[in-house]
Amino acid sequence: MTTNFTQLLALARRGDRDAVERLYATIYPQLRDMARRRLGGDRAGTLSPTVLVHEAYLKLAGAEHRDLADRRHFLAVAARIMRQVIIDNARARQAGKRGSDARPVTLDEGGLAALGPHSATILDLDDALQRLAEADERLVRVVELRFFAGLSVEETAAALEVSTPTVKRDSRVARAFLLRELG
Repeated sequence: MTTNFTQLLALARRGDRDAVERLYATIYPQLRDMARRRLGGDRAGTLSPTVLVHEAYLKLAGAEHRDLADRRHFLAVAARIMRQVIIDNARARQAGKRGSDARPVTLDEGGLAALGPHSATILDLDDALQRLAEADERLVRVVELRFFAGLSVEETAAALEVSTPTVKRDSRVARAFLLRELG
């Protein structure tokens, strides 16, 4: 499957739109699982795992694929795009309700606790992540992969090509930073 994915990615990099469709079909179940883990049981808003994956697909399908190196890189880009979709959705809901559905941000020992993607506070989280990126971009990637894409420590380590202890340490550092920033 990795060889097939790699071949499809090579074709997509050359601009083959059919390859992009097949590439997406190949990775769709994993993207759907990532979205389901991220959104959990929160159905308070309009963003379901299917909607999240399809919105991410629209952004992925319209993008150039020349810089995508492999499956891990593709998943990291997908996680970043899912974050953008969740943030955009939260902004739209906040504009529509003027923040009436705001909930406090909580962080637990395992990293980020269940934070509703439709909460106005997710915008505060996005602002804090932008400040974190100024200090250390990899910490933001860890948060994106763990929180927005719902990957495990091991999956995150593989996607970033670092060790699991590094991901655990980065998670602790990012959590401390975000706790301080979010008060």
